[in-house]
Amino acid sequence: MKQGIHPVYNQATVKCNCGNEFVTGTTNESIHVEICSKCHPFYTGQQKSVQARGRIDKFNRKFRQNTEA
Repeated sequence: MKQGIHPVYNQATVKCNCGNEFVTGTTNESIHVEICSKCHPFYTGQQKSVQARGRIDKFNRKFRQNTEA
C-alpha cells in the first residue's frame, strides 16, 4: 500500500434512535442512525404480519361482494 493516501481507520460507536449502541470499524469517528437491527421490522418479525393484514384488506376491497340486495 502507498503511504499517506489512505484514510485513518477508527473504531466508531454506532448509536441508534432506539438506544442501541455497538462498535464497528470505519473512517468516521461516530455514526448516528435512525433504525438498526434491534428495531427494524424485518429483524423483529413485525413486518410479516403487517404485510399480510394489508394484503388481506386489499383482497377484501377488490373482491367484496355486494350483500345488500
